[in-house]
Amino acid sequence: MSIVLGRRHVLAAVSACSLLWSAIAGASAGDRFESIRQAIRDGMQEQNIPSYAVAVAQDGKIVWEEAFGWADRERRIPATVNTIYSLASVSKPMTGTALMTLVQAGKIDLDRPINDYLGAAKLRARVGDVNQATVRRVANHTAGLPMHWQFFYADEPYQQPSLDETILHYGNIVTPPAERFTYTNLGTGLLNGIIERTSGMSFADYMRQEVFLPLGMTRSSVDIAPSLQEFVAARYGSDDLPLPFFSANHAGASGIYSSVHDVLRFGLFHLKTHRSDQKAILSDASLDEMHRRTAERGADFGYGVGFEVSTVAGRRWVHHSGGMDGASTIMVLLPDQNIAVVVLANKRGMRGDIPEMILSTLLHSNPPAKKPVVAKAESVCSMASTLSGVWQGTLATYEGDRSLELRFVSADEVQVRLGDQLPTLLNRPNCDGNSFSGEFLGRIGTADTDRYRYRISVSLHLRGAALNGTATAIHVEGRRGPAALAHWVEVRRIDTTPAHALTSASY
Repeated sequence: MSIVLGRRHVLAAVSACSLLWSAIAGASAGDRFESIRQAIRDGMQEQNIPSYAVAVAQDGKIVWEEAFGWADRERRIPATVNTIYSLASVSKPMTGTALMTLVQAGKIDLDRPINDYLGAAKLRARVGDVNQATVRRVANHTAGLPMHWQFFYADEPYQQPSLDETILHYGNIVTPPAERFTYTNLGTGLLNGIIERTSGMSFADYMRQEVFLPLGMTRSSVDIAPSLQEFVAARYGSDDLPLPFFSANHAGASGIYSSVHDVLRFGLFHLKTHRSDQKAILSDASLDEMHRRTAERGADFGYGVGFEVSTVAGRRWVHHSGGMDGASTIMVLLPDQNIAVVVLANKRGMRGDIPEMILSTLLHSNPPAKKPVVAKAESVCSMASTLSGVWQGTLATYEGDRSLELRFVSADEVQVRLGDQLPTLLNRPNCDGNSFSGEFLGRIGTADTDRYRYRISVSLHLRGAALNGTATAIHVEGRRGPAALAHWVEVRRIDTTPAHALTSASY
C-alpha cells in the first residue's frame, strides 16, 4: 500500500528526522555539553524562546551541532542545525567578507573616501571633512555616521526606499571622521551599496556567487531566497506571536539568513581552516586585515572590518552578535585556540552567557568574571554653568528645517521646544565631557517619522560656540522596532543669562 503525504507533512517528517540526527550527533560528543544543554532549555523556558541552534568547532573539527525547540510553533516544525535563521547583525562580518574580496581584487581601496564608490547620492559632512569618511572607517563605525535602522514589514503600506534615497535622507556625517565610534547600520548598508556598484551585481547575487557557494554555505541568502523559504525559522515578537516578513534598507547590516551549520563553516574559513570543499575566497593576509582592530571602543574592545575584536580573560575574540525583532545571534572565533562557536535563536533575548559556557568547557577554564554593573544615579548635568542660557537653531530634515530651542534653566532642568509645538522638559539630561544628551516627546513631522509614535533622543557636542549633533526619532511602542532615524541638529546661544522656565507665554 502506498501512502501519499502532503508537502507540509513531508517537511515535518524530514525535520523530525533531522532533529533526531542532531540529537544523536550532539550526544556523541559525550556529556561535557550536558550542563549547557540544560542552560539552553532553561533559557528557552524563562524567555519563551521557540528555538536555539548551536554549532561548535575546535581544531578544524565540528565537535557539537544541535538544535532545540521549534523553528515554527504553529506548524509544529522542529528546529534543526540546517534551519535557516535571521542573522541580524551577524550579517556584518559576511558583508565585510564580500567587501574584502573586492579589496583583494584591487577594485576597492579601504582608505579611499566612500563617496568615490557611491553614485549620484553622496554623504555630506555637517561637521569635519567628508573625504575622511573612508571605506575602512565606514566599515569600523568611525566615519561619523549616526545610529540608524529602518525596517519595512510586509503587512504595512510603506515602501522600502532605494539606497540613494536613504543617503539623501540620512547620509550625514555628524561627528568628525575618526573622532569616535558610533555603531550604525547605515554604514554597512553603504557597504552593500558599493559592493553592488563595483561588481555590477545585486548584493544578493554577489553574496551567493562570491561568498556563500564558494564556502559551501548552501542554506544562506540575502533576505530569503525563494528556493529556501520552506527551511526558514519563523521570527517571533515580544508577544510570542510570529512576525510578518520584514526587510531593511541596510541589507548588509541585518538582512542575511543562514543556518547554524553554514555560519560555523563561515567561521572555520575565518579561522583559516582550509576545508577541501571550500574555495579560499580571501588570502590569510586579507583575513588578518579584517580581524585587525582599527577602531577603539574601550581598553578591551574594538572593531575591524565587519568584526568586533575583543580581549576576554586574556584571549583574543573575533566575534559579532545580533539582536532585533525575532532574532538573537552570536558568533565567536578564538583564532589562537582555533575555536568557533555559533548560537542562533528566533526571538530576541537569548541567554548571552551560552558562548562563554561553551568556551569554558572546551578550554577547561572558568567563565570570565562578570564586571559588576554599577547603577547610574540620576544624572545632573555638570556642564550646566557652561550651557546656561537660551540656545536656538535648527533640526534639519529632508523635508526642510525645523526650529529648535533649548533652555538650560538649572543643573537638572533643561527645556526644549521644537517648531511651533508646546515647550516640554528634556528627560534624563546627561553630560559627559563636552557631550550632552537627553530625550523628549515631540513630532519631527516627516513622512518617515510619522509612521509610528516615537521619542526623540538628543546627542549633542559642544564645538566652539555651537552645540551640534543629532536628534534621533526612535520608535517607542508595540511589538516591533521599525526605526531609529537621526537628524542633524545645531544650536547656538542667543542669551547667556540663566533661562526662565518655559511657558506658552514665553513665545
